[in-house]
Amino acid sequence: MSLVSAFLPSDSYRKRRTPNGEAGLVKQFWSAGQFLRGLRVQMRFGELTRAPLRLLRLQMRAEEVECDWVARALDPWDASLSNRVQQRHASLQTLRDAIDVRALLFQMFPQIETAHFRVYRESEDDEREMIVIGCTQRNDNTSREVHSLVMRAKVLGFRFDMEEERLRKLSTKGQFHAGNLCDSNATP
Repeated sequence: MSLVSAFLPSDSYRKRRTPNGEAGLVKQFWSAGQFLRGLRVQMRFGELTRAPLRLLRLQMRAEEVECDWVARALDPWDASLSNRVQQRHASLQTLRDAIDVRALLFQMFPQIETAHFRVYRESEDDEREMIVIGCTQRNDNTSREVHSLVMRAKVLGFRFDMEEERLRKLSTKGQFHAGNLCDSNATP
């Protein structure tokens, strides 16, 4: 018997594995890798902003997942546009990304039923501001009939505050914690 085989499970152990045991963990790792690759490939460039998304955290628990990322920065090619148009492009891109990340997450993790999201933006003083938070369910398919991007994001369970076509910073207290967002339909 080699040193390596002494630490590997025996064949009898492999036959007794449960679907939720070791095989389930390997499947979750595989799904996480697929999600990260999909995020890197599909979300490399946005339609309105070419900067990439920056994933901050991906956490899986049973049938739930939490995913946090930093929204895309303003596109340098928009510098000649008014500040309002630049902010509008960045805000719409952030909402489109949230919807797309949600779809990718539920596609890559078939066992997940609930997903919690937090989207941040880099501020002028190098601090992160939370601008979108959401708790979405796999079975939320009513948004397909909604044509407005902003309303589609709201129907899917994303919460945000838009003022003059710009996403505003959300309060990090009280109603905007992802855990209680699924229980209530609190709006900012």
